[in-house]
Order: sequence, then C-alpha cells, then structure tokens
Amino acid sequence: HVQLVESGGGSVQAGGSLRLSCARSGYRENCIGWFRQAPGKEREGLATIYPVDGSTRYAEFAKSRFTISQDNGGRTIYLQMTALTPEDSATYYCASAAACSAGRYGGIWKVGLAGAESSHTWGQGTQVTVS
Repeated sequence: HVQLVESGGGSVQAGGSLRLSCARSGYRENCIGWFRQAPGKEREGLATIYPVDGSTRYAEFAKSRFTISQDNGGRTIYLQMTALTPEDSATYYCASAAACSAGRYGGIWKVGLAGAESSHTWGQGTQVTVS
C-alpha cells in the first residue's frame, strides 16, 4: 500500500518562494512526480525524480524556477518553487508510479508518470495561492 501526503502549501506574495513536501509511506514506488492543476485547466507535470539514484527531469516551463529533491533515503520528496507568480496558483500534487515518463509533445518537453493511470498513486494535494 502506497501513501503520499503533501504539505507546505499556502498563500505567498508574487516573487516569493515555497517548498512543498511529499511524505511517502508504505511501499515506495520507483518514480515520484510533482504535478499541479489550476481551476479550469488541465493537470500538468512539473518534475519527476527516481529516488534510488536521484535522477530528475523537469517540464520545460518548470526547470528555471522549480527544483525537485529528496531527503536521505527518499522518505520525503520536496518541490522548491521560486519567483512565484499568480499563474502558479493551483493545487499541487505528488504522485508515484513504477516509472516516470518524459517526452516532447507539440514541441514542448513534458514529464509525467508511465503506465496506466489506475496504477498511479496520488496524494490529496496542497493548495498554493500567489497574489
């Protein structure tokens, strides 16, 4: 049984920073990703990490301001966000799967989770509001 619990969201002024945390318990899957979804918009992948070797990948739009990392042993996965703008306001989720995915779609580099969505595990999300 995999469980993911996000924390660290809140309200921040434009230009500020936040660090989100994703606490993992139970069976630890190979790939962890951070995603976000704003009202009326599609969910988008931000960054993924393989805790076993620390390898990371970022969505093209996220790589300059977002950093995914882990604590020792990968018990907690972090997302450091800087230079936040109101457009970053969304619910942020961490999710896990057996493998990560990445590729260029419509000319844009995107990241996500591999495999069927039914095989993915999602946290409950944490709200970020930038004003």
